[in-house]
Amino acid sequence: MEIAGVEISHPDKMLFPQKKITKGDMVQYYERISPHMLPFLKDRPLTLHRFPNGINENGFYQKNASEYFPDFIRTVEVETEEGTNTQILCNDVKSLVYLANQGTIVFHIWLSRKDKMRQPDKVVFDLDPSEANFDMIKEAATELRDLLRNKNIDPSVMTSGKSGLHLYYTVRRGKDFDDVKEETKEIAEEAERLRPDLFTTQIRKNKREGKIFVDFLRNAYAQTAVCPYSLRATEEAGIATPLEWEELFRIKSASQFNMENIFRRLGQLNRDK
Repeated sequence: MEIAGVEISHPDKMLFPQKKITKGDMVQYYERISPHMLPFLKDRPLTLHRFPNGINENGFYQKNASEYFPDFIRTVEVETEEGTNTQILCNDVKSLVYLANQGTIVFHIWLSRKDKMRQPDKVVFDLDPSEANFDMIKEAATELRDLLRNKNIDPSVMTSGKSGLHLYYTVRRGKDFDDVKEETKEIAEEAERLRPDLFTTQIRKNKREGKIFVDFLRNAYAQTAVCPYSLRATEEAGIATPLEWEELFRIKSASQFNMENIFRRLGQLNRDK
């Protein structure tokens, strides 16, 4: 089995037993979704979440490029406290297919690009529910959206593919991560002051009292966020899916979109334009 010029090893290996999704199925998904996903991946260092034996076995995170990776896998040198890491880039469909063939289920991206890695061009707020109450998290998303719009920021919204929602927006490069993180902290704290019944900035889960955690912490150097259209390593095999705001009120869960319905949804969006 060959996809995008990559020979797929063990395509029948079951990665999502409950959904009966094989490695071949997953690689085909990533090849097909690549026109939508690659713009979000372009020039951003990656952290791979790999599950070579499926989600019922322990997976592992990979930041450094493996020595055996072929030459077409592009890399970038990243400064760390210990020195440097050689991290992975994914700018084309062949690279995406190759990394999926390595058992990568989840792709996590930096919020900055390779040429100015200490200057983010993307901001993310991760709304993390303490309880399984999706109506509450939808309310939190609209409240945070309105707060941001009052600051002349127009955020987009995305399902996490698991239980939460992400609000994200682009920023002009120039400020470093420390400045951006401080700004997002102030926004999160303002949301908590305005709606103390709904939001919390408590990092420890046992102190959140059932409220929605406004996670601004990933807006920091070398931190990552799940890439739009990435699969998640859960039994539901949800997909992190960018939404139109009016769609948010029609969906029932953050894992609503999956390999069975994502392309039908994208086709419907194209017809509606």
